[in-house]
Amino acid sequence: MTLVGEWAPLSDARYELGEGARASDGGFVFVDLLAGALIADDGSMLHNLDVPLGAVAPRTDGGWIAAAGNGIAFLDRSGGEIEWVADLLVDALVPMRMNDGVADPHGRFWAGAMPYGDHPGTGFLVRVDVDGSIRRVLDGLTIPNGPAFSADGSVMYLAESSAGLITRYDVADNGHLLAPTVFAEVGDASPDGMTVDADGYLWSALWGGHRLHRYAPDGGLEEIVPVPAAQPTSIALASGRILVTTATTGLDAPGPWDGATLVASTTVAGVPTAMFGG
Repeated sequence: MTLVGEWAPLSDARYELGEGARASDGGFVFVDLLAGALIADDGSMLHNLDVPLGAVAPRTDGGWIAAAGNGIAFLDRSGGEIEWVADLLVDALVPMRMNDGVADPHGRFWAGAMPYGDHPGTGFLVRVDVDGSIRRVLDGLTIPNGPAFSADGSVMYLAESSAGLITRYDVADNGHLLAPTVFAEVGDASPDGMTVDADGYLWSALWGGHRLHRYAPDGGLEEIVPVPAAQPTSIALASGRILVTTATTGLDAPGPWDGATLVASTTVAGVPTAMFGG
């Protein structure tokens, strides 16, 4: 069975580091991470920050929560106001930035921080609770990506891109992470952005792999979906479409669709995008 139709670029735009694909308001949003831009799938610029923008999640009271620059920020819907909530890297011993982030079905926001350059183990994962409190929940990471959650929020998947690993965690009602197990290993590429579909299967973009993986809940690799770009970075599913961001950064000779945001039809349904705040 063919799960994904023919790929096409969303537009002529090419991004150095497209990331953070999310279903939103019947369409999609994504980021040009290093440029600090939040972009809608019609090409409109929703926000343009002066720091890197890793990813956003919608807020129940409007606007977005963002993993950006050195920490967490609130962005309004109009594209103007930015409210910085926390600087998480003020005590960092090496140059770092925020990376991927997502809301879970209980209204919490989870975001990773990663180093610039070769500094293994200096990255970490934080959780922003509904009351605004922030907890550092995992240390010793290098390039955390995702996370992605099951539809009921009881399972979290986190990619450690530098190690080619995806780890599965049980999530307690209070957000504590329990029982980590290796969910999947990739030897020839790096698992990057992820999403869980309506059937409970995990999709992972494979940086350097020209493909997506779709895993069953037990970790079995069920589908390999080729992508006409070397560095797929994130995935979103909605309304019979799949959107995949890609990147040109680090490529000596980018191909015609490297850096493009790609879209195709799909027979797989997504789940509603979780919102921060409940």
